[in-house]
Amino acid sequence: MTVKASVCVMSDPLIFMMGKYEAVVPIDRMYSENHLWLQAVADREGVYRVGFTSYSIRLLQDVYFLDWNIDANTGVSKKQAIGEIESSKALSTLYAPANGKVLRFNDAVLSDPSAINVDAYGDGWLYEFSTEAPLMHPLAYLKHLESGWERDQRYLKGQVNQG
Repeated sequence: MTVKASVCVMSDPLIFMMGKYEAVVPIDRMYSENHLWLQAVADREGVYRVGFTSYSIRLLQDVYFLDWNIDANTGVSKKQAIGEIESSKALSTLYAPANGKVLRFNDAVLSDPSAINVDAYGDGWLYEFSTEAPLMHPLAYLKHLESGWERDQRYLKGQVNQG
């Protein structure tokens, strides 16, 4: 495992190496244990846009379908199932990153989830979320990636061996 972090230019993203693939970790947002990024929405305190990290996109592979099993403006608990995502490798349940409220969904990715694959940190955001829960700083998220990489590497290799 190799972690590259820029010391001189703090606007540069952090990089976690997943073998030969880079998992980019922008430093302008916070993170959750379930590999979601949360970026503060300007002028709306405690409100974040939420999306998949490049690490989770690498694990999922290509995303084909996204569905929510809750409505907008719904209060949720951390790790509560809120939807499903289908990718080239699996059908996966989506869980809330923290206690809070899902305010609204990104309708564009609901009708065409390809933005999740090509612009996960931009137009591929999933929903807006309000929370007061503590979130992971980018450096803490890198440590989280490092601690789970051995397990996730076996998962990736299992996908390769099955496909």
